[in-house]
Amino acid sequence: PNDIVPVMEMIIEGGRRPLVVIAEDVDGEALSTLVVNKMRGTLNCVAIKAPGFGERRKALLEDIAVLTGATVISNDVGLRLDGVELSHLGSARRLVALKDESTIIEGRGPEQAVKERAEQLRVQIEETTSDYDREKLQERMASLVGGVAVIKVGGATEPEIHERKSRTEDALSATRAAVEEGIVPGGGVAIVRAEQVLDDMESTLDDDEALGVRLVKQALSAPLILISENAGHPGEVILDGVRKGEGDWGFDAELGEFCAMMQRGIVDPVKVTRSALQNAGSIAGLMLTTEAVITEIPEEKPLPQDVQDFMHD
Repeated sequence: PNDIVPVMEMIIEGGRRPLVVIAEDVDGEALSTLVVNKMRGTLNCVAIKAPGFGERRKALLEDIAVLTGATVISNDVGLRLDGVELSHLGSARRLVALKDESTIIEGRGPEQAVKERAEQLRVQIEETTSDYDREKLQERMASLVGGVAVIKVGGATEPEIHERKSRTEDALSATRAAVEEGIVPGGGVAIVRAEQVLDDMESTLDDDEALGVRLVKQALSAPLILISENAGHPGEVILDGVRKGEGDWGFDAELGEFCAMMQRGIVDPVKVTRSALQNAGSIAGLMLTTEAVITEIPEEKPLPQDVQDFMHD
């Protein structure tokens, strides 16, 4: 039976607001009805497959219901489609539905209910002993309380717009990575602090292995030195100053001063730092076990004539 029809009629009578159906599956007559009404312009509607599987899917549907002020329609709670009223439906300022993902923007659920749901998730995160469950719970809480923003990027010229868009996309990627695994002091400070672990390890190794540890330590300090020198500051001097400090004490290359990096907002996502170390280690190991490496010899291009004239002057 096509139980979705009474719900659609109720919405049409109530002002024709767009309808979003999030369910484990929408097919048969129900899907055909939604498609026909959408094509005819009778009602703007979309069907979305509920995220997750099993018990996690039920929990995610509850999260969405709390966020939008809706009620989950399920036999588990004794509510069927033929008993739905307008008060059971939630709302949001906007919903963007794409082929593989959908985003709810500014759900209109009661703020207190959202806070209580987030607190329940926080308790579960603290109590769980499974790293996998903890990660999924953290993702749910981030989706629930993190909010969604619409960023509009503009500029006076096409190159300017493209450059700003690229920087915005980089910032979004870094922010998502930070939400996933947290943040550490930026500016190369975090991996310089990691040298302390290698100091303890080096004393227990033989000569060849100890040399390898020293090379890794040297590599860990390279980002901080490079950042400092690119900003016009002596890299080795800055590195020495950072090593004398503790915790998030680092160097603000823009202002040219030492500071508490976290307080200043100079941070890196843990995921980015971890991935960089893992990838660098993987490539280094590959190079060490490779008998031969082929590379192109860079061509030495002469400086433009005006630059040469300037240098001679």
